[in-house]
Amino acid sequence: MQRTRPAIFLRLLTAGLLTALSLVVITPSASAAVQEGIGHRTTPGQSWGDRDRAYDWVGSYLVGGKQVFCVSFALKAPDSGETYSPGDELLTKWGTELSDDIAANISYLLLRYGDTKSADEAAALAHLLHSWTAAPRTPADLDPAKPFTEIGYDVDLQLGKLPAGAQQAVDRLRADAEANRGPWTATVTAPEDEQTIGAPGDWTVTVTNAAGKGVPEVPVSLALADAELDGATTVTTGEDGTAAVQLVPTGESPKLTATLSAPADRPYVQDPVTADTQRVVSTGGEQELVADATGAARTPPGTVQVGKVDAATDKGIAGVPLRVTAKDKTSPALGQDDEPLVGEDGKPAVVTTEGEAGTVTIENLRTPQEICVIEVSPPSGYDAAFDPDDPPSACGVVQPGETVVLEIANVPNPVPRTIPAGEQPSTIAQSATTTSTPGGALAGMGVLAVAVATLAGLIARKRLNGSR
Repeated sequence: MQRTRPAIFLRLLTAGLLTALSLVVITPSASAAVQEGIGHRTTPGQSWGDRDRAYDWVGSYLVGGKQVFCVSFALKAPDSGETYSPGDELLTKWGTELSDDIAANISYLLLRYGDTKSADEAAALAHLLHSWTAAPRTPADLDPAKPFTEIGYDVDLQLGKLPAGAQQAVDRLRADAEANRGPWTATVTAPEDEQTIGAPGDWTVTVTNAAGKGVPEVPVSLALADAELDGATTVTTGEDGTAAVQLVPTGESPKLTATLSAPADRPYVQDPVTADTQRVVSTGGEQELVADATGAARTPPGTVQVGKVDAATDKGIAGVPLRVTAKDKTSPALGQDDEPLVGEDGKPAVVTTEGEAGTVTIENLRTPQEICVIEVSPPSGYDAAFDPDDPPSACGVVQPGETVVLEIANVPNPVPRTIPAGEQPSTIAQSATTTSTPGGALAGMGVLAVAVATLAGLIARKRLNGSR
C-alpha cells in the first residue's frame, strides 16, 4: 500500500521531536570545542529551564592550552579556543559587589590552587567560586523553571554530589583562604651587624597575611647587588612564613631583592568575546610584591707582625715598646670596627716585642690601611744610635685577610776601645764594664818575682866572691 505524504510528514515530525527531547539532557557546556580540565562530573546535573541535565562539570577548563576557572554558573562553558580580554572587577552573578573577605578569599585560592593537578582540589575550588558568586539570594533563585542566566547555584546539593575527597578539600581550601588571604606584606631583613666581604651572613625573607601571620610555602625569587648567594636564587617560606638566605657580600653595600606573586585585594575577570559564556578568573587573583633591604659589609681584617732585631746579628730583641700609627705616624691606626687604636692616654696604642724572636702581632685591623710602627725608646745597649726626633720605624699596607710583616733593626752600641795617653776622646761610649785581674795573671807575676829575686841573689853573691 502506498504511503500518503501526510503520513510520511507525521513520521518525520515525530522523529524530530524525539531527537529534540534526547538533546535536553546534554549540558550547554558539552561540545567538541569545550575541553574539561581537572575536576569531577557530578550526577545528575542541576535542573534549569524545566530541563533535566545529565551532569555538572565541577572543575577547571583548558582555554588556549591553559588551565582556567570560571564563574557565572550555568552559563555556557568556555570554548577551548575562545579569546579573552581583561575585564572588570569580579561581581556576583546578580551583578552585586563581593564582600572584601570573599574577594580576598577568591584571590588567594586562585593564586595558591589555580595550577593544581589534584582533581579534588580543582573541584573544591570550582565549587567555592560558584558558592561565593552564584549562591541563591532567596529560594526562588533555585526554581528549576528559571533559565540558565537566572538560576542560582544550589550549594548544598552540589556539595553533596562531590566525592568525599573533594568535600574534604572544600573545607580545607576554605580554611586556608580564611587563614592566609591577602593583602600580603613582604619584608627582607639584613643582618644587624656588618658583614665581612666574602663571608656568608644570615638574611631573611618574610611573607605575612592580612592578620600579620606568616604565610607558608610561598615561592620567592631573589635578585642581588654587591653580593652572591650561597644557594639557589629561589626560596620557599617555611611554616612561619620566613625563608632563610645565606648571602655572601662581594662589596660594601650588599642588597637583596625579593619578588613574589601575592593575592590581589580583589579578583578581576577576563571577559569572553561571545555573550552568555562563563567568565575566566584564572589570572585575576595575582599581584606582584617586591621587597628589598641593603646591608653593610667591609673587607676582612688584616694583621701586622713586627720583628725587632739586632742589625749586626739578626737576633730578636724582646721588651721594645713600639707605637702603632696610621700612615702619617701621628694619628692612630684603625681597627676592623673603624675605632682608633689608642691607649689609656688617648694616644696611639703601644705594643711591646717579646720572646726570642722579638716579635709582636697586631690583629683585627681595618683593610686596606697603611700601618706604621715607631720605636718609643731604645733597648739597653742600642741607645747610641737612637734619635728621639727620628726614631726607627717601619710602614706597610695591610690588605684584606692578609698579614704584613715589618722589621725594625737596632744598631748596637760600639765596643769601648783603649785611649792613648794624652789623647782626649771627643765622645765616650757608654757601656757596662767590669774591672778585675785574672787569677792566671797573678800567678804568673808571682813566678816572675821569684825568678828576679833569685837572679839578683846570684849576681850579688858573685860580686861578693870577686871582692875577696
